[in-house]
Amino acid sequence: MKKIILTIAVAVLGTSSFGAEATKKETVAKTKPTKVEAPKVVTETEIVEVLKGNGPEAVIGKMVTVHYTGKLTNGTKFDSSLDRNSPFTFQLGTGQVIPGWEKGVAGMKVGGKRKLTIPSKDGYGERGAPPVIPPNSTLVFDVELLDVK
Repeated sequence: MKKIILTIAVAVLGTSSFGAEATKKETVAKTKPTKVEAPKVVTETEIVEVLKGNGPEAVIGKMVTVHYTGKLTNGTKFDSSLDRNSPFTFQLGTGQVIPGWEKGVAGMKVGGKRKLTIPSKDGYGERGAPPVIPPNSTLVFDVELLDVK
């Protein structure tokens, strides 16, 4: 008698675990795979014309005045001339700013706005700009050209 009860118990337990395993496999099979996007790696300065200006053009050698906001790719703002209400003026093409700015501001016209995505090599590189810009950071700038002289 004990042998029969033991056999029945083993049979019931064995089939219930197989049933659970089958259900688990069916659930996995019904689940659609999720596409995971790899983080975008920027290797060259990307320039997006947000608003085309119609004033004088920023060319090498000219003094340009801009308003800008700089962020890291995670959205952390690290600088903004707008927050200070103080536009920034520099001479284009003379190395006064990071290479990504030289590339991104050249050709803009007064009144224009651009979004610049600048890889580390055209930004602050391996050294970064501690404590606000970590080494090897991709930078995102919103730039508005206010004046060219």
